[in-house]
Amino acid sequence: MLIQIIPQMPPVTSGVGDYALALARQFRRYFGIKTYFLVGDPDWTGATAIEDFPIKKVSERSPKALNAVLGEIVSPSATILLHYVGYGYATRGCPVWLVNGLQQWKMGISAGNLVTMFHEIYAARYPFWTSAFWTAPLQKRLAANLLNISDCVITNKPGYAEVLGKLCPGKQLKIPILPVFSSIGEPKKLLPLAERKHRLVVFGGSGNRAKVYQQSISALKSICRELDIQEVIDIGPPINLPIFEINNVPIFSLGLQPAEKVSAILQDSWAGFFNYPLDFLTRSTIFAAYCAHGVIPIGTNYYAWGKEEDGLEINKHYWLIDSQTKELSFAVGETIAKNAYNWYQTHNLSRQAKIFADIIKNTTV
Repeated sequence: MLIQIIPQMPPVTSGVGDYALALARQFRRYFGIKTYFLVGDPDWTGATAIEDFPIKKVSERSPKALNAVLGEIVSPSATILLHYVGYGYATRGCPVWLVNGLQQWKMGISAGNLVTMFHEIYAARYPFWTSAFWTAPLQKRLAANLLNISDCVITNKPGYAEVLGKLCPGKQLKIPILPVFSSIGEPKKLLPLAERKHRLVVFGGSGNRAKVYQQSISALKSICRELDIQEVIDIGPPINLPIFEINNVPIFSLGLQPAEKVSAILQDSWAGFFNYPLDFLTRSTIFAAYCAHGVIPIGTNYYAWGKEEDGLEINKHYWLIDSQTKELSFAVGETIAKNAYNWYQTHNLSRQAKIFADIIKNTTV
C-alpha cells in the first residue's frame, strides 16, 4: 500500500491533487500499486473514496493528528509519497506540523520509507514587506529537514534540484527532474494542425487567465490577427472581466469544464495562450496540456528567476509574441507545436509513473 499525502482533493480544485490522482491510476493499472490518499487539510470536505481509492484527512494540523491517522492506515513497511508544497499545508507556507510529524513517523517505524515530490521548496525573492520574505528562513529549514529524512526526492525543475542539493550537501541524493504532465489527459492520436479550427484557447486558473486579459491583451490581439483566429475559447473559473471579443473575434467563456471536454476543445484548436513565468514552465500543467495536445503554445515575456530550463527554447517549443519583430506564420507555428509535443513525450504520464513506481518499489522493504 502506498500512502500519498496531498494538500487537497476533489471537489476542491487542486493541481497537486489532480497530479496525485493521475499517478494513482497509473500505479494501479500498470504496476499493481494501491494508493491510499491522506489529505493534509482538516477543513476539507469530500468523499471517503475517489475511484475506489480510499481517502482520510487529518483531524487537525499537528504531528499527533498526522501520526494518529498514519497509525490507522499504514503498515510497518509502508511507503509514503509526499507531495510537498508548503503553502498547501500551512497558510504562511511553514508546515511545521507536517515535517515534525513525518520525522516522528520515521523514528517510530524503522521500515517505513518516505519519498518526497518537491512541487515547491520555499519562498524566494519576495519584497521585504511580504510575509513570504519573513517566513522564507523557516520555510528553508523545513525543506532541509524534510530533505534529510526522505529516502528519495523528486522535483519538477532543474533549478529546484540545484537548490535541494545545496540544502543538504552531505546527503548524496540523485534527484530525478520530472516536469509536470497534462492534468486533462494525453490524446493518443492528434489531428494535423491544418485540419483544426482557427481557434485559440485561454485555459487555466482565474489568476493566470486574468493576467492574460489585463497584461497581455495587445499580444493576444496581435496573435489573433497573425494567425487569422476565428474564435477564442476561455476555460476556467469565472473572472470578473467583461471581455467578449478581441479585434471582432468572439470570446466564448465556458467556465469550468470536465477534463474530457477541455481535451476535445484543444484537440480541435490551433493555439493555446498563457501568461506564466517562462522559467517555471516545467511546473505549469496548462503549458503541459498545450504541449500534449499539439497546439502552438504562445506566451509573453515574463521571467521570475531569469533563465529558461529543461531544454525549452523560445520560438522552438513556444512562441514568445512580444519579443518578435516578425509575425507568426502557420508553418512556423506548426513546427513549434510539433517540437513542444515531442519535448512533452520525454516525460509524459506513463514515463513518469514508471519512474515513480521504480522508486517506490526500490525503497519498499
